Amino acid sequence: MHNKHVNVSKVVQYILLVLMFIILIGPMIWQLMLAVKGPGDNIYSVPPYFFPKDFTLDNFIEALNAIPIMTYVRNSAIVAIISVCGNVIGATLAGYALARLKFKGKGVVMAVVFACMMIPVETVIVSQFLIIRGMHLQNTLLSAALPGLIQPINIMLMTNAFRGVPYELEEAAKVDGANVWQRFMQICVPQVIGTATVVAIFSFVGAWNDFLWPLIVLADDSTYTLTVGLNRLRGTFFSDPRLIAAGTILALIPIIIFFLIFQRYFFRGVEQGGVKG
Repeated sequence: MHNKHVNVSKVVQYILLVLMFIILIGPMIWQLMLAVKGPGDNIYSVPPYFFPKDFTLDNFIEALNAIPIMTYVRNSAIVAIISVCGNVIGATLAGYALARLKFKGKGVVMAVVFACMMIPVETVIVSQFLIIRGMHLQNTLLSAALPGLIQPINIMLMTNAFRGVPYELEEAAKVDGANVWQRFMQICVPQVIGTATVVAIFSFVGAWNDFLWPLIVLADDSTYTLTVGLNRLRGTFFSDPRLIAAGTILALIPIIIFFLIFQRYFFRGVEQGGVKG
């Protein structure tokens, strides 16, 4: 009976995993199948069919020719790099200060960070635009990156990571004469590299996929990020869902590459809870 119960439990687990896979990955696979369907495929058929009958890669070529995708990729890469650098550096510094240092108003700062996590971005987007316009930065790539330069959730991630570093290590370094910057750089930062990688990946994906803010602050086609630029495929001259799907897949490729490069650090950060040897 016990073995039968274990087998049933495993079957249920696998069913749930398959369902989660379908829910999370299904839309992306559907977009890929749509992107490789040729003119001989009826994409509006009822019921719809999954595999293409007229397989083609021409949709990717047409998408590349229809809009300057490489320019948009470059712009998105610049915005994403600024966001990654700002979040990794800023969140690491703030996380160390909140987790390891003692100063007046620390509780207030923590409360402000928590409050910022609760505020929907749509409620402050007008204020953000007015500030950017007041700084004369509108329609620049810097303006697209600034609001997400240091995210509150990343500060909390780094704060929790630094709290997991044993205080004995820092105290020993302090006895040896290390100042606060030396303890920060040589003792604490190496212990939270995994979490910093998680912050980098989240920041990259968030900046790369952001659509609403770049749409508001960028007005010139030469400064469009990829998500905004791909919207031109829905315009007057281009309305083929196949091209839109192809553009979506092209936009996804850099994210996959970025994750594959840093995946081992990402999983280390997810599991991070103590000192790494």
